[in-house]
Amino acid sequence: MRHWLNSYRRHLINYESILAYSVLGVVGGVASGLIVLAFELGIRQLSIGFGVGGNGESFESLPQWMIFALPAGGATLLGLAYTLLKPEDRETGIVHVLSRMHSHYSILPLRNAVVQFVGGAFGLATGQSGGREGPGVHLGGAINSLLGQWLSLPNNSLRMLIGCGTAGGIAAAFQTPLAGVLFAMEVIIAEYSVVGFIPVMLAAVSASAVSRTLSQDDWLFSLPPLELNSLLELPYIMVLGLCCGTAVAAFVRLSTFAARFSDTPVVLRFAVAGAVTGGLALLVPQILGLGYDTLTLAMHGELALTALLLIALCKLIATAVSVGVGMPLGLIGPNLLMGACIGGLAGAVGSALMPELASDPTFYAVIGMGAAMGAVLNAPLAAILAVIEMTQSLSISMAAMLAIVTATLTSTGLFRQSAAHQAMLGQLKRLVPHDPLNQLLHSTNVSSTMDTRVMRVPLIFAHKDLEPLLEFTPAWCVVERDGQDLYLVNGSELLEWLKQAPFEQDSVDLTGAGIRRLTTSPLPFQATLRQAMDTMRAQTTEAVCVYDRSENTGKQILHGVLTLENIEAYTLASMNQ
Repeated sequence: MRHWLNSYRRHLINYESILAYSVLGVVGGVASGLIVLAFELGIRQLSIGFGVGGNGESFESLPQWMIFALPAGGATLLGLAYTLLKPEDRETGIVHVLSRMHSHYSILPLRNAVVQFVGGAFGLATGQSGGREGPGVHLGGAINSLLGQWLSLPNNSLRMLIGCGTAGGIAAAFQTPLAGVLFAMEVIIAEYSVVGFIPVMLAAVSASAVSRTLSQDDWLFSLPPLELNSLLELPYIMVLGLCCGTAVAAFVRLSTFAARFSDTPVVLRFAVAGAVTGGLALLVPQILGLGYDTLTLAMHGELALTALLLIALCKLIATAVSVGVGMPLGLIGPNLLMGACIGGLAGAVGSALMPELASDPTFYAVIGMGAAMGAVLNAPLAAILAVIEMTQSLSISMAAMLAIVTATLTSTGLFRQSAAHQAMLGQLKRLVPHDPLNQLLHSTNVSSTMDTRVMRVPLIFAHKDLEPLLEFTPAWCVVERDGQDLYLVNGSELLEWLKQAPFEQDSVDLTGAGIRRLTTSPLPFQATLRQAMDTMRAQTTEAVCVYDRSENTGKQILHGVLTLENIEAYTLASMNQ
């Protein structure tokens, strides 16, 4: 088993190993599907325990006093629990995943995943306005990253594992494998290649299969045939996209405004957010919790115009404040509900003004749902596939694409708002570049370009040490003393100096060697080129020595040496291919 695992690790070092990464895709998809289902079960059981009817979704059936007390009290309790955590352990959701992929080389901590699972389930069960998809993305990515860390897989494969986990998280939450794939590629990995697509596709299929087999929810809406009634509706659909884009821009701006109060005590922030949600719920109780039952009503045109408007407005405010203050909630589901309400409102108005031309209000609710999702994530392809898969209707594709593009252009172009997760990263002053160079550095293992012609030599160099040095003729020599590495020297320069060195009592002190010494830092064999560069810059060293730990003796094994010049030469050659 150990031999097989070592062989598998070596295959994963090569980012082009499609078969090896396909295995990761299947395993990652199953793991993410199971964790998302466990999370959904936790929400449902906690909600029922709090007295919420309708299988844990009908918050409207609660007594009036509890409609306020449950979200307000739940948020306060969650804030008190958060005071026991370090600030870095409170981070959850898509923002946390993207940040860790760049700054911590795809190593997602277990503690944050536990906080996401427990805190997210408790928050949604107590009626906080949010979605389960953001937590699902975090949990799917985290369980895969933890699996890779446990198996000591190379860090470049952890990046792909997280992509598989996030695709599986979306696919399991909505039972939409195609949307899960596009979400992972557009939002998380931000890379399009055959090697990247295949494992992510396998993960989405695996997670969706797990969800459809074990889940009690059915995300395939039973809707009448939907189609565009007349091409004359296209300008009106653009107006719908404009309204959805404006709502999303307001949502992003309000959430980033709430995030400015991150220095305020967490219990106070959460208590205020819970009070805002509870106060709005006294007016519109449909905004509490996930709101998927309300989404179904909006899709079928069973809500009055006033209700649609109030639900969209109050859901926007409650969710933006809750997400902005740092609650472990998602924002995709709430934006789907907002878009469906805006679309249903537009459909009803259109039917009243132009009954002979307008399509069914359900048609507008569906494309409004996609428009809001595409704009808030800046992921138009994932949004169009999500609505097509959830409604099982290809006939809406043209109108949905027009609405999604219009909404995205309105939010990003007219109001200059980036995607919600990117705006939050900017508020936190964290850069997550997705340029081709950074993608290459993150996806390339150090073994791809390190110089393996390296050996250790003692600081007090004995004459008997000269023979193996002459036989091996290393490019680099790590000078050590008592098992501790001191510095790095060029092998050829050391040999030239030793030929003329005066060996006193059969040994010579290399301290007196008049050759250039390079400072070094240790680096694990699993590391990527991005990690190597960051290590050299952070520790102001000129090279890294790549080590691996022996499974038999536990001692460090020196595999190679990597300099900044090696990385620059490799990246230039790769980018020019």
